[in-house]
Amino acid sequence: MGWMKDETGLEKRAANYVPLTPLSHLNRAAQVFPEHEALVYGTFRKTYAEYHARVSRLASALAARGVHPGDVVATVMPNVPAQAEALFGIPACGAVLNTINTRLDIGTISYILDHGEAAVVLADTQFLGSVEAALKEMEAEDLPLIVEVPDDQAGHPASGRHLTYEDLLAEGDPGFAWIWPEDEWESLALNYTSGTTGRPKGVVYHHRGAYLVTMGTPISWRMTLYPRLLTIVPFFHCNTWCHGWMTPVLGGTLVCCRDVTAKAIYDAIADEGVTHFGGAPIVLNAIVNAVPEDRRAFDHTVEVFTAGAPPAAATLAAIETMGFNVTQVYGLTETYGHATECVWKEEDWGTLTQEERAAIKARQGVGLPNMEPIVVTDDDMAPVPMDGQTIGEIMIRGNSVMKGYYKNPRATAAAFKGGYFHSGDIAVQHPDTYVQITDRAKDIIISGGENVSSVEVEGALMHHPSVMLCAVVAKPDPKWGEVPCAFVELKAGAEATEEEIIAFSRQRLAGFKTPKHVVFQELPKTSTGKIQKFELRKLAAEV
Repeated sequence: MGWMKDETGLEKRAANYVPLTPLSHLNRAAQVFPEHEALVYGTFRKTYAEYHARVSRLASALAARGVHPGDVVATVMPNVPAQAEALFGIPACGAVLNTINTRLDIGTISYILDHGEAAVVLADTQFLGSVEAALKEMEAEDLPLIVEVPDDQAGHPASGRHLTYEDLLAEGDPGFAWIWPEDEWESLALNYTSGTTGRPKGVVYHHRGAYLVTMGTPISWRMTLYPRLLTIVPFFHCNTWCHGWMTPVLGGTLVCCRDVTAKAIYDAIADEGVTHFGGAPIVLNAIVNAVPEDRRAFDHTVEVFTAGAPPAAATLAAIETMGFNVTQVYGLTETYGHATECVWKEEDWGTLTQEERAAIKARQGVGLPNMEPIVVTDDDMAPVPMDGQTIGEIMIRGNSVMKGYYKNPRATAAAFKGGYFHSGDIAVQHPDTYVQITDRAKDIIISGGENVSSVEVEGALMHHPSVMLCAVVAKPDPKWGEVPCAFVELKAGAEATEEEIIAFSRQRLAGFKTPKHVVFQELPKTSTGKIQKFELRKLAAEV
């Protein structure tokens, strides 16, 4: 279908077909922007020519130490330059990049190293003890080589127990010929899910998917040449949403942020001219509620991609008066990070009130240019009515969807049943096709037969002037089956009572949606700022 009558001689050739890979972006940037600043971290500053040479040294040194194409090289590092270099250097020797969450327990790190069969692990000195302990628990006979990555700027000098990263680079050749994929479907990266229930699953990315998301993102983010992007999203989280692979496309500068604080963000914007960053809603909260001494003045608009739990409309309304333009995106580890965006339609929404604008901006929206249209389906995989009310599960299809789960064909088949990736997120679809999450499937509260969206209740509570963060989960109830239970983290110096919070929510919500219990405490969070509701469910059952 679609072939011409005579296509003799029209086959793929070296001149007209090159496998897509994000590695090509840095290769091009070294030629087009050789003297432009590429990588920044305090006093560490490298041009694209220097960045490319260091990446080549890393690839060369790994190959010389026996890393073969298809081998896995793991990293346990925060957002530091070595991690940015590993994004390119590990695949440049044909290996597969496996970035590991720095906050995982030793047992889980050990499992990931075993399951992925890592040949080498690059470990930041701060997390070296955990990596050493993880290796002792591994089942593999051939343990991975540890390469230590010190960070003197952050007060983590070399321990002296292992080969250091800079010594490894010294072994490499800056003129090393990169190993390019013969097929763009070849594996590029291995990213493990959070594993809040059972063992984490290994999500496999291919070169094609990563390349296409790096081309779709600049369109969605309205980027031009030379953006300065702050690495708030951890490199171990969907490879920092593929932003590290994307930045060289535009000759941009990657500004590394090891410790994410409101002060670090304001300083980077004021001192480094940061123009873009991605982050979870908790990052937006930190910016909005920063103490006066941590704030800095700046004279440009900072473009922000936010994803995770849907940000509260109150948070969006507040931050957009401070010089930040926020775009809601949505995705999962399985979709290379963001797969949808809330495209803003000024002609339709420009005259709305600030609160109305914020409510629309909290939608997850439509597929990125590199994705197919997002659909919401019922249990039989039939599309739900686009009425903004009927709920279903978000189904995703496109070029930036994972290859599957490593060594787990059963889970892969289940995830792709019916020709779509099953997200597990519950949403409605509006008449304009924009998707809006109402909850994770496991987070829906069924109270007296009525479905209660924890996201809706949380959005109402976030309007309270004393609430910094909140999370709502189901609490078992002998009469109603389940009732909403709110966990609230108050702003510094603020006060509120359970009765006050319940009364406030009753003004904005139907009675059955109103929290019946309120607990004041710091909320448990993942390293990416997501609130750990599974922990709160345990607590709710006890209060």
